[in-house]
Amino acid sequence: MFFRLVVSVTAYVLFSGWPARAWDLEAHRLVNQLALTALPKDFPAFVHGVSNADRIGFLASEPDRWRNVPDLVMKQSGGSWTDHFFDLEYLPDAGMDLDTLTSFRLDFVVQFAAGRAANPHKFAPIDPAKNRDHTQEWPGFAPWAITEYFGRLRSGFSYLKVFEELGTPDEILNAQANIVYLMGVMGHYVGDCSQPLHTTKHFNGWSGENPKGYTRWNGFHSWIDGFAARAGIKFADLSPRLAPVQAVALAPRQDGRDPLFVAALNYIRAQNTKVEPLYQLEQGGKLGNGGGVISPDAKAFIEQRLVEGAQMLATIWVTAHRNAVPDTYLRSSLIKRQAAATSRDSAAVKPTP
Repeated sequence: MFFRLVVSVTAYVLFSGWPARAWDLEAHRLVNQLALTALPKDFPAFVHGVSNADRIGFLASEPDRWRNVPDLVMKQSGGSWTDHFFDLEYLPDAGMDLDTLTSFRLDFVVQFAAGRAANPHKFAPIDPAKNRDHTQEWPGFAPWAITEYFGRLRSGFSYLKVFEELGTPDEILNAQANIVYLMGVMGHYVGDCSQPLHTTKHFNGWSGENPKGYTRWNGFHSWIDGFAARAGIKFADLSPRLAPVQAVALAPRQDGRDPLFVAALNYIRAQNTKVEPLYQLEQGGKLGNGGGVISPDAKAFIEQRLVEGAQMLATIWVTAHRNAVPDTYLRSSLIKRQAAATSRDSAAVKPTP
């Protein structure tokens, strides 16, 4: 089927031709930093503090750093690799419909495994020697990863509201630090999916039948990952393009699917429509590979991918904040703690008869 790669901090280390990451470190940072500029004025101001904004940028590449370890269990885990992509073409091959795809990760795992087993002729055999981390069976889990991080972030805002009301200064700072962490790490997966090659089986050169003669070059993905730096794409050039964002409507759906999951899936599907135009840019010699010159069309294409990634990320952050209700269990616990402290203080000052 498909085979992935182990990455080092400084280089792509290929053992099957699959490049390490979507976007390089600076482009991932750029997506997170751009998203911060699109936040509305009612978003908590602490995220814009210099240290927090810098940390959100730094954390944009955290999931790639997790992949630099030798542990096979870590390599298989969602955070390490399979959450970084979603190869849409494999879903129909397994008899699955993207319009009805479940928002429950483990339900999907069961359904896809069954669909793959029922359609073995549509999937290439897996070489066990090249699948020591047991990841080749899967098409990726990016929309679930994004949805799950949204839930964690909404929880963070829920308990921050309670700590701001009833907590200590240290508790408030810790809750804020958790939110910064979640915002930053989530940005990696949203940014990954703005790179069209993270949405397709054609992730590193065209796969299978190739009637239009697109490149099969196994350096294609890494070339696109580093394109922003090669083309001189800068924050100042893109930040004016970010429009104010609106929260995703989280009203219950008739089909029972999580509305944020559907929004994340639709975002990925939209980026997947850019796969063939990207290959066409390469075919036309516009990407600068092979000693050519980067064309304005190619630069504009990649710039738009980064802007759309940042726009989606800011939308998810805003949706988490605006739909976070105070954590009632925590609030009840803190009220009890406050009452107990008041009782102890009263007993301590009671005059001796």
